[in-house]
Amino acid sequence: MRKFVMAALGGTVAGIVATTQIAGPLLAQENGRSASVYEQLDLFGDIFERIRAQYVEDVDEAELIEAAIDGMLTSLDPHSSYLSPDDADNMRVQTRGEFGGLGIEVTQEDGFVKVVSPIDGTPADEAGMESGDFITHVDGESLLGLTLDKAVDLMRGPVGSEIVITVVREGESEPFDVSIIRDTIKLTAVRTRIEGDTVVLRITTFNDQTMPNLEAGLKEQIEAAGGAENVNGIVLDLRNNPGGLLTQAIKVSDAFLDEGEIVSTRGRNVADGERFNATPGDLTGGKPMVVLINGGSASASEIVAGALQDHRRAIVVGTKSFGKGSVQTVMPLRGDGAMRLTTARYYTPSGRSIQALGVSPDIVVAQPRRKPATEEEDEAATSARSRSEADLRGRLNNDSLSEDEVRQIEEDRAKAEKAAELREQDYQLAYAIDILKGLSALATENR
Repeated sequence: MRKFVMAALGGTVAGIVATTQIAGPLLAQENGRSASVYEQLDLFGDIFERIRAQYVEDVDEAELIEAAIDGMLTSLDPHSSYLSPDDADNMRVQTRGEFGGLGIEVTQEDGFVKVVSPIDGTPADEAGMESGDFITHVDGESLLGLTLDKAVDLMRGPVGSEIVITVVREGESEPFDVSIIRDTIKLTAVRTRIEGDTVVLRITTFNDQTMPNLEAGLKEQIEAAGGAENVNGIVLDLRNNPGGLLTQAIKVSDAFLDEGEIVSTRGRNVADGERFNATPGDLTGGKPMVVLINGGSASASEIVAGALQDHRRAIVVGTKSFGKGSVQTVMPLRGDGAMRLTTARYYTPSGRSIQALGVSPDIVVAQPRRKPATEEEDEAATSARSRSEADLRGRLNNDSLSEDEVRQIEEDRAKAEKAAELREQDYQLAYAIDILKGLSALATENR
């Protein structure tokens, strides 16, 4: 705290006079504001009593109060809300990683429900829901004008029951219906696999399982590759990851950083701000990294991507992220309910807020929409790929290579063909792996 020393007594006296002249009006304003607040609370009480006495049907008084509280919170921003005892319990279950529903993360925009991202392997994902979709109706009932909580309530239902949602999607001329069967959602926070010489870490959510899953999966894949020396790099796939726990985002970032700030939060009061720093130790031993993001990467995903990007620890590839740069604190309330309140913004290590802007990738790579080829086109493409000099009758043999060299060329060709197949399935991931191959080749040549 800076300390200031008055240069002269005259300055002190002037300060006292100025304070006296200002404090009076301020006190009057404060009293006026308090009176106005109490008048508004009296108005609320009057309206509440008139509804109880004169509304055309009997009303549930507890529900009226809950609706008033929720309306007050949702008027602040799209992420603040009241959680009834049931909703608070559902949130705690969801944080642990298993819950019932469609498997879709949503927000509200222009009065409609907007899909942040479908969760991997869930009914919504399998039904083809995409980040950026707008849901306008549920079982024929319009969502326009409903709060987000009310809209989500309409989408909830017993496991095994069917729901039909109407979707508006960019690039589609007309709204269309999607039928989904509700199911129990069991989240696997991290899925890991090897693609060629690259370890792919797919993080679907940030919950209590994320960091343990990440550590175990990375160790397993490195062992499967025969050791870290056989791995050319890591792809951290955060696409369509709607976020989750801030603590887990910090731990995941720390797993790949040796030092430096990961994220800072700044609230209304400067004194309430926090900074979170990395601790020594990189789980990968400094292997090159590529982070994949898209419009469905939000909140905790953006913390990780922003931290690794700012520290030049990873190349970020894909499309601009969602842009949710605020922190919500869940505060327990009497009666087992809770309040989710936006209490701070978070900032990347370079000091930039991504609120409403998102993380911009270092290399913009869009995922092309797959267009099914006709059977004739598919056969023609396969035929064109298969023709070569080696297929010609009477062709000359290659007399400059040994059998081992020929075998090596064929193995390299098989890897290249497998990579080409991956481009058809997941262009962004294939692009990320190609970057790591290039970095690995440069590192080998510079040794």
